[in-house]
Amino acid sequence: MTNKALIIIDMLHDFIDPKGALYCGETAPAIVPYVGDVLARARQAGDYVIYLQDSHDPDDLEFEKFPPHCVAGTWGSQIIAALAPVAGERVIPKKRYSGFFGTDLERVLADAGIKEVTVVGVCTSICVMDTVGGLANRDYRTVVPTAGVADFDPDMHQMALRRLRDIYGAEII
Repeated sequence: MTNKALIIIDMLHDFIDPKGALYCGETAPAIVPYVGDVLARARQAGDYVIYLQDSHDPDDLEFEKFPPHCVAGTWGSQIIAALAPVAGERVIPKKRYSGFFGTDLERVLADAGIKEVTVVGVCTSICVMDTVGGLANRDYRTVVPTAGVADFDPDMHQMALRRLRDIYGAEII
């Protein structure tokens, strides 16, 4: 293992599939081939691979803001087949936007000796941005490839990329 990690955020049926409960639009499935390439390179390099998986209770309060989505154990909460984890890769369920909130992500990264993290997935202005903020607050070097992130809203996507770069210090490639 290297001291690098790839975090794949919410590449789940409810966000990526047009039949999903909270489909992110055409830009979301469009990033799948690129994310697959990044995943293949990370595996080849021996980088630590972590999937963050939106995983809500059926009565989650988040459903007051968004339609019910990614309910734990449902098709919608499953990682899409094209990016399925393999043995040794970590899947961390989460109930909120940040991958750090109420999860063991901080410990997992520390225990693995991670120094640099590449982040891909959806949605740029919500879960990606909040997780990258958590990485910045913990002083991780963070890389976000623009071809590997997508959002519902093109304007919010662009704002989020600027914030990731200008406020959180992420390298946007």
